[in-house]
Amino acid sequence: MPGRRPSRLDVLLAVGTFALVAAAVASHGGPAGAAAAGYGFAIVFGALALFASRRPVPALLAAATCVVAYYMLDLTPIGLAVPTAAVLYAAAEQGRVRAAAVVAGTLLAASLVARLGEGDAAEIVLGVDLGAQVALMVAVIALGDAARSRRSLRAELSRQAAAAAEEQRAEAARQVEAERLRIAREVHDTLGHAVSVVTLQSAVAQEALADDAPEDALAALAAIRAASGGAMAELRATLGTLRSSGPRGPVPGLDRLPELLAGVDHGGPPVELHVSGRLDTVPAVVSTTAYRVVQEALTNVLRHAQATRVDVSVRVTEDRLSLDVVDDGRGVAPDRDEGGYGLRGMSERIALLGGTVDVGRAGTGGFRVHADLPLPGSTG
Repeated sequence: MPGRRPSRLDVLLAVGTFALVAAAVASHGGPAGAAAAGYGFAIVFGALALFASRRPVPALLAAATCVVAYYMLDLTPIGLAVPTAAVLYAAAEQGRVRAAAVVAGTLLAASLVARLGEGDAAEIVLGVDLGAQVALMVAVIALGDAARSRRSLRAELSRQAAAAAEEQRAEAARQVEAERLRIAREVHDTLGHAVSVVTLQSAVAQEALADDAPEDALAALAAIRAASGGAMAELRATLGTLRSSGPRGPVPGLDRLPELLAGVDHGGPPVELHVSGRLDTVPAVVSTTAYRVVQEALTNVLRHAQATRVDVSVRVTEDRLSLDVVDDGRGVAPDRDEGGYGLRGMSERIALLGGTVDVGRAGTGGFRVHADLPLPGSTG
């Protein structure tokens, strides 16, 4: 790679190449001028090995040219593999296996033609000498390719590990966000309903005291106490999920609808409950969601509808649960002044279970909330 500094391995290959070529030159002796030229070529081959990993193809071509020039000068024989082994390895290690094989094959073919043309014995040229040169060149190319494969494998494993870690972080963030939204919905629904009931019953108690009706005032205060006590219990159970050892009380379900409706009915518009089917067959998660939908719908009735009557219908079949909360009030969409958090939370709850919710003007002129939830195990 251009711009990269030579690595420790590059330096070792360069030193090794220089040492082997210089040793081969020294072992054959010969005239001083030829020896000096051989040592010069040893330096060149070492330099090519030093930079071959940065410029593999140019280094291959330069090494092949230097080998040809070396033998054209009729210098001491040093073989083909020794001066080019490091360059062949570096090229293969950089993914240039084909280029390394072409250069090695070309050098071997040229050497065979030249030696046979010079009259060398064919059994020597084609025998042990050729086999040793081919074996060494093939070995260094294969070794370089194996090193590249190992490096690529390590890089891929590192990439996969990083991707897995990132996915885990993203999943943890999604879970935290989902839990944050769940707690926000629970707190909104619980506090919203409790405050609405307390506000309503406070007004009832005030009117009762003004009319000298202590029994009605006491009943209103009892409703306030029940609403606030229930809200505190639900908040403790909800916020307990933020502590690893905190309390996790039971969440409300459809079995607590009469208690919920009673808090609205006393001092507010009359609420009538209609139940079709067995509520005890509804799974807990669906039952809790249905309870929260009714709770939010009644909270909106108390805050916005100015209704004189509310009907709550719950229908349980083999595979569905349907809810209807209908009032005869103004028919105005609730939560508009608050950014729609109640309706949004209602929709989020139902969507998590694969259900649907529809809100709008009722046929009687008031407002209607209709929810449809599949029961686990159903196919519809």
